[in-house]
Amino acid sequence: MTEGTTSAAAEGADTLSRLEQEGEIAADYLEGLLDIADLDGDIDMDVEADRASVSIISDAGRDLQKLVGRDGEVLEALQELTRLAVHRETGDRSRLMLDIAGYRAQKRSELSELGAKAAAEAKSSGEAVKMKPMTPFERKVVHDAVKAAGLRSESEGEEPQRFVVVLPA
Repeated sequence: MTEGTTSAAAEGADTLSRLEQEGEIAADYLEGLLDIADLDGDIDMDVEADRASVSIISDAGRDLQKLVGRDGEVLEALQELTRLAVHRETGDRSRLMLDIAGYRAQKRSELSELGAKAAAEAKSSGEAVKMKPMTPFERKVVHDAVKAAGLRSESEGEEPQRFVVVLPA
């Protein structure tokens, strides 16, 4: 191994260790929240796409729906609070993703399909396709789906009315 390869491997291990630490801090914070709310749930931690990922799952998923809220609004707020808790402990900004009761996983699947359809429409019509306003998470999933379809996309507008535009080839 060369010195550059060794330092890259060490940097990768440091990043993984830092992300695992973020996940553990987030899990502790969320366990406390579940205790306060008197809700049952298991916490699963992972590292996906260079960010910590924490999921709260439960057999009694209905109880956890309270933590998702209408259109994921409560989930978004809890994710921000969890990121702040991680920031308080580490001093570093966190890009942690939180999923509750599989809401984000299901939403990701729906949005990927929506992005693929918009890409197909842009390919066939040769015109840009403007989508409805979306959250940053939703836009990221759509951008990824458009890229996978071989097209480009960009975000336009100001929050909370920011939206994706799929560009023809």
